[in-house]
Amino acid sequence: MAVRMTEPPAAGGFPTPSSWETSAPLRFDADWQGKNADPERETEVRLLWTPEWLFLRFYVRFRVITIFPDADASGRRDQLWDRDVAEVFLQPDPSQLRRYKEFEVSPNGFWIDLDIAPGEKRDLKSGMRRRVSLSEAKKTWVAEIALPMKCLVERFDSAAIWKVNFYRVEGAAEPRFYSAWQATRTAAPNFHVPEAFGELIFGSGVMPRE
Repeated sequence: MAVRMTEPPAAGGFPTPSSWETSAPLRFDADWQGKNADPERETEVRLLWTPEWLFLRFYVRFRVITIFPDADASGRRDQLWDRDVAEVFLQPDPSQLRRYKEFEVSPNGFWIDLDIAPGEKRDLKSGMRRRVSLSEAKKTWVAEIALPMKCLVERFDSAAIWKVNFYRVEGAAEPRFYSAWQATRTAAPNFHVPEAFGELIFGSGVMPRE
């Protein structure tokens, strides 16, 4: 569930730490088949929303970091998924099963956004913003993403139920660690399985503690 953000954002337009605490975390550490759980590669996701923005925070535990050294001046990087990333696939209209939006961010702040449809993979030009920090000592990295609602829907309706899935990729060479919140259960690693997406509900109150 995404929780409505009631506090003003902090500097840079991202939620304050206290705002993030109002959103209960969801966590996953198993692979795309729901197997081989690895607590040292756990991913935690929190979501907040306003009528204008959807915010996501990935708190990532890692064993190794593998990144691209180069990107566009904006930080955009094609084929970003060939290195370590955290990903969210969002489907605001579940009636269009094969249409959804893909957003990725890497441990060094590179990003990509895509509009996915049958036979198509277009640059979304979403206007997404991101902020990333990495701690080698703690073996964690944190990525905050701010997505304009207007890049997702023409008119936001907080009563709507979207479909969503969250993913992680880690490793320099195969077999890499492909992790999914909702397992896709394909034979080979594949995140593009909208039938496996979970539900995203927009809540108005504070989430209960786990």
